[in-house]
Amino acid sequence: MAAFRSRPLDSGPYTFCWADAIALKVREGGRVVHVHGLLATAVNADGHREILGLDVTSAEDGAGRLAFWRGLTARGLTGVQLITSDAHAGLVDAIAATLPGASWQRCRTHYLRDLLTQVPKSSQRWVATMVRTIFDQPDAVEVHPQFDRVVAALEAKLPTAAGHLAEAREQLLALTAFPHELWRQIWSNNPQERLNREIRRRTDVVGIFPDRPAIVRLVGAVLAEQNDEWIEARRYMGQRSSPRPACISSTASTPTRR
Repeated sequence: MAAFRSRPLDSGPYTFCWADAIALKVREGGRVVHVHGLLATAVNADGHREILGLDVTSAEDGAGRLAFWRGLTARGLTGVQLITSDAHAGLVDAIAATLPGASWQRCRTHYLRDLLTQVPKSSQRWVATMVRTIFDQPDAVEVHPQFDRVVAALEAKLPTAAGHLAEAREQLLALTAFPHELWRQIWSNNPQERLNREIRRRTDVVGIFPDRPAIVRLVGAVLAEQNDEWIEARRYMGQRSSPRPACISSTASTPTRR
């Protein structure tokens, strides 16, 4: 397991990465505490998905994230241009510190859940439908003005939600720098969520781990198995994965920040 976790990351460039964390329980110092398993996956140069790493930290904070991504770059992680994740504490700062030039795509699924907490229940379906129209556009030329139209529509009825969405513009539309045919694969953390469910299925049997090495052994084994399956599977992504300048309509405007 140590060999898998410390292996060189020499199949790059890893243009697209996904990051997530799972909460686990472990006995430490005579009591049960919560820890976080930090995970990262990516698509390698051959277009196959690959498990990059696993680390266990006491808190899902900036220091833990920074150490995790520093460890990945030390092992050879290069070429990262986009990382998709939920709004994890410290992740954006860790990206900036360890992967200069990489952008962050906020998972649209998790973001929508956050947005709907700002909306009355009677309006949630309408708001969700409106937000999805942003991503239903055929290219970046149409996405940006549609984003403006959605913000304007929300402003008229739900100004708090409109401000929330306007603030998230850069986070949600980072994907528009890449070819449209890749958007569905990079606009959410859903691929990572499926991996998390398999991890959770195994860890739920244990419940409370005796120590952190036990977490690493079990979760690491799940990840190693999944990595082997991905190597043998068909390519997850084609070769056309490099970014291109986003074609933004001249009529698009930057929303006023609240």
